[in-house]
Amino acid sequence: MTTLDLRRIRLRSGEQYRDEPAIELEPFELGGQRYLPVPQAVPAELTITRASTGTVFELAFDARLHGPCFRCLEDAVLDVHVAAREYQAENSAGDDELRTIYLADGKLDRSAWASDAVALELPDKILCRPDCAGLCPVCGKNLNDEPHDHGEPEPDSRWAALAELKEKL
Repeated sequence: MTTLDLRRIRLRSGEQYRDEPAIELEPFELGGQRYLPVPQAVPAELTITRASTGTVFELAFDARLHGPCFRCLEDAVLDVHVAAREYQAENSAGDDELRTIYLADGKLDRSAWASDAVALELPDKILCRPDCAGLCPVCGKNLNDEPHDHGEPEPDSRWAALAELKEKL
């Protein structure tokens, strides 16, 4: 876990703090599959701006994830650009929209924030390539390597009586 103690950064209204820390990313679980960040520590740009009503936190970095393709289970590599922003009001008075969950006891949890920000940038399906054909539903072979067709499937024998009625009509 990478944290930043905000008590040692004393900002007045209108001032800004910039840093380029290395952020530790944890492996992700998505759809029951595990995706590993490579490298695990990525360089980031952190900006903290003090406003008259609160503090704005900005985090930007690029991450690369390795894991299985959603369709064919081959290796997939995904490059993700993250630009996240959080706000912490001085007097939030119980309003969750004006507080960031990554700030506790004067410490900013950069790792948790970065992991959540990467998760929000992920596509619905991580693919090895945009035109991935996936696996054959009949034999399980990779359709990217061996495109093939098994022809018309045999009709289900349970529907034979209805097929006979259809032919009579």
